[in-house]
Amino acid sequence: MRRGTNLPAVGGFNQTVILDAIRRAPHGVSRVEIARATGLSAQTIANAVRRLLDDGLIVETGMHISGPGRPRVILELDPDSRFAVGVHLDPTIVTYVVLDLSGRVVAHERARTPKVISPDVVVATMAEAITSIIAAANVPASRIVGVGIASPGPIDLTKGTVVDPPLLEGWKDVPLRDAIGRATGLPVALEKDVTAAIVAELWTGGERMSGDFAFLYYGTGIGVGLALRGEVYPGVTGNAGDGGTLVVPSVGLPEHRKSEMLGHLATPQFLVSQAVDAGVLSTQPPERDLAALDDAFSELVAIADQGDRGAVEILDRAAGFIASGLVSTINLLDIDEVVFGGPAWARVSARFRERIEEAIDSSSYRMIRNPVRLRDSQVGEDVAAVGAACLALDSAFSPRPSALLISER
Repeated sequence: MRRGTNLPAVGGFNQTVILDAIRRAPHGVSRVEIARATGLSAQTIANAVRRLLDDGLIVETGMHISGPGRPRVILELDPDSRFAVGVHLDPTIVTYVVLDLSGRVVAHERARTPKVISPDVVVATMAEAITSIIAAANVPASRIVGVGIASPGPIDLTKGTVVDPPLLEGWKDVPLRDAIGRATGLPVALEKDVTAAIVAELWTGGERMSGDFAFLYYGTGIGVGLALRGEVYPGVTGNAGDGGTLVVPSVGLPEHRKSEMLGHLATPQFLVSQAVDAGVLSTQPPERDLAALDDAFSELVAIADQGDRGAVEILDRAAGFIASGLVSTINLLDIDEVVFGGPAWARVSARFRERIEEAIDSSSYRMIRNPVRLRDSQVGEDVAAVGAACLALDSAFSPRPSALLISER
């Protein structure tokens, strides 16, 4: 949690610090407890709390008696005071969610990513779906703080554009942020999918989060993002986390591989190709038919779950490749927690996580021997969409050091 400052010029920053402290206390918190956590004076807290109450963001919910003296008034977040929309644009599927201020999903929709090449058609479809899900959630428009979009990289954060994702054909320099903003009339934040996933973990995890962990995103592509001291590490251009370019050891690589990069060895579409080569699957879907490839991947997992040796070998080998990439990540960053999630992860979670844990523990390449915790995302397979909505909430309500900057004019 960030500490506040008692300088009068940064009241807005302190207000978000206090709101963040209240949000992270699911059973409420008193002004005295806020002072201990933030380092702010009683007067600063009183002024900020009054503004938060006037804005309807928090409520007073009762009294707490803890010895002599006046009972402490308990403050809690009002989850229904504000909402945000999250959109995850994956080459295979588009997910939409509406979140309340506490991070709870109040509406959820999914649709196959349109097969059309024109981004304009996809953008129009997304804008219509955003309007539709807000209506379905029965949320007043005045309480929507904005829209967050999680997109495959690379992206240009400054321009708000999707630069040239490998699996979104025709999506070169698409001004997605501004296009959705014009179509919906709402503020829009654009972020890379793995970054949005980490935001979701941090936003919804509260004090349970260690603040330092890697996130293995498993979807149409593979991402490996990083949280440091409770904040996402975005990289210089906002495109950190391209886990698909990690090179893995050459032992056990399949024939006809495109390269030794993780993205060419362990992503669903390449596992389907390996299964076709091995005769486990009978038909190779067209390269650009990502929906058919996703269905074939589900079929491969189902065959493995039935005990087919060829399917099991393909999936276990992929888990080993992922483990090799994570060993390099653990060695490089000296982290002790890895979180797994993404739209394709749930189908392989039980099988992959067990084998990845075994491979990491036994790896001769691992330099640091402290225990590494592996767990699935607490948010679920929609983690990127939830994270996208959290981006909009985060932009409006989370404390940022940039709020402390004072103009020279």
